[in-house]
Amino acid sequence: MVKNIGYIVLIIFGVACGSDKEDYVPISQNPELAFTIPSNFPEPSYNVTLNPPTEKGFELGKKLFYDGRLSSDGVISCGFCHIQDFAFTHHTHIVSHGVDGALGTRNAQPLHNLAFMNEFTWDGAAIHLDLQPIIPITAEVEMNESFSSILKKLEEQPEYVTLFREAFEDQKINSENLLKALSQFMIMMISSNSKYDKIERNEGSVFTANEAAGFELFTSKCASCHAGTLFTDQSYRNNGLAIDPEYNDIGRNRVTGLTSDLYKFKVPTLRNIELTFPYMHDGRLKTLQDVLDHYSDGMVDSETLDPVFKNTDGTILGISMTEEEKQQIISFLKTLTDDDFVNDTRFSEF
Repeated sequence: MVKNIGYIVLIIFGVACGSDKEDYVPISQNPELAFTIPSNFPEPSYNVTLNPPTEKGFELGKKLFYDGRLSSDGVISCGFCHIQDFAFTHHTHIVSHGVDGALGTRNAQPLHNLAFMNEFTWDGAAIHLDLQPIIPITAEVEMNESFSSILKKLEEQPEYVTLFREAFEDQKINSENLLKALSQFMIMMISSNSKYDKIERNEGSVFTANEAAGFELFTSKCASCHAGTLFTDQSYRNNGLAIDPEYNDIGRNRVTGLTSDLYKFKVPTLRNIELTFPYMHDGRLKTLQDVLDHYSDGMVDSETLDPVFKNTDGTILGISMTEEEKQQIISFLKTLTDDDFVNDTRFSEF
């Protein structure tokens, strides 16, 4: 882990390119954007004061997010695997596809409410949002590019020269500013206007009978892990998936080296879960019904299986649910869909 952090720091601060400094755009021409914390949300983990989103910084981050120049083949952008219609996930592939059709090993995670998350990726390899894009950008099976190559390409584009100059006081096209611009775009991706949110904030919406029953079941059976208004306690857990011999993904252990972290993955947020199929870290489950069937009857034991799924004698407990209860839970989960977020033109490519 320490080696990874050192490598990341070198990437950010060891590569800096840019043209001579010109007059900086006055603040009045690059106003800060309002970063508003929803009343039912916790305080953000991301220190917004160190990288406040601005009009030009957001514009630059959005352009970078959808630009294939960040990959070695000029095609694979961040937005290639994170599509807005699906809450910034990718339905057509169970695992990420990279340059030249290369296959990754994990399912693309949704991008929303990232400012409130402590760590990133399925195994927590990125400890700060500004660092997270380094992983897909440099991974051979994803974007397969180096920052030095990206910066050279961006310097050759007059539009980027202008945008970097307008967005940052030092006006430089460098890796630090590139990553900060991406973060400015991503921290504004707040999904907080689902039916559930309107009910939680007493804004006039009410659950149907099935949704209300599902909420009660969810609270008693699921909320110990999918906790709070973010619907994740941000922990890493082994939830009883059978080991896939094709990938043999060791999960959190890849980051920490601890045997106790074998096959543990980050508890995902359930916001917009109706839209973010397929499910699990490797996309093996196609539907919400499949997910609940796994928890009720499909769990596989191992030494690191989370204790919440075991009886006192060590046998697998799983989560007891009838078919009717599963349908009620699914009805509740659909109240977490935020159509306003999915259709917000601020985050659209075009």
